[in-house]
Amino acid sequence: METAGRHTEDLSLNTEIVQRLLADFIRDETHNAGFRKGVLGLSGGIDSTVVAYLAAKALGPENVLGAIMPYKSSNPASKADAELVARELGIRTEVVDITPMVDAYLQTANGVDQLRAGNVMARQRMIVLYDLSSREKALVLGTSNKTEIFLGYGTLFGDMACALNPLGDLYKTQVWQLAEALGVPKHLIDKKPSADLWEGQTDEGEFGFSYKKADHLLYCMIDERRSMTELKHMGFEPELVERVKNMVMKNQFKRRLPLIAKVSNRTVNVDFRYPRDWGI
Repeated sequence: METAGRHTEDLSLNTEIVQRLLADFIRDETHNAGFRKGVLGLSGGIDSTVVAYLAAKALGPENVLGAIMPYKSSNPASKADAELVARELGIRTEVVDITPMVDAYLQTANGVDQLRAGNVMARQRMIVLYDLSSREKALVLGTSNKTEIFLGYGTLFGDMACALNPLGDLYKTQVWQLAEALGVPKHLIDKKPSADLWEGQTDEGEFGFSYKKADHLLYCMIDERRSMTELKHMGFEPELVERVKNMVMKNQFKRRLPLIAKVSNRTVNVDFRYPRDWGI
């Protein structure tokens, strides 16, 4: 029987090439769009930290703004970690407490559960980021990784919104590899991933499985296009295979641009794509 463990090496990165490729991506796509600066939400988590390191390398630290946007229930250690990253890189930061903005809405809504409140926080942070990007004449840099995108672990028009996403084709375990190569402080690599939406919340706690398990399964399921039968024969637990498959399928709507009903000969993002039609 083929085992899932065999695919650990398939997720290994040539980190030297990848960090150069991603820095070039940020620099080229920012400049091609007519901008010189980038702004990102700096949470103290590994994904935003890696993007900050790449952006500083690509655009220069003086051209990167990290927005630190705590809510009243946020762990103070997250803010401290974000500030540490900024000091290490020499990038600018701005602290915006989203508590009064979020609570102004939540107080008008009845029976808001943790999930809805978390979505409100994520979307409020993106309002702040896009306002700062307007002030700074900068592009918003995304921080969602490939694992999160496939599993739908993100808020549509919240943390998933951005102009450029350098991490979207890297699984979470690959982001950790890249972080080590970039010299990210070890305690940031080792701490449990969390959206920090409520006390004690962790990504893997919500999933019910680890990122390592998810990444190996997703690689075989998506990159290698293995069938459900093959995956089970490879040693993946049937319950995990079914659960992850369903998460990938039901969250497809989050991975698509808004669908535009076609009623004319030239429809945006169907027949009309700006770079192709204008030679850029």
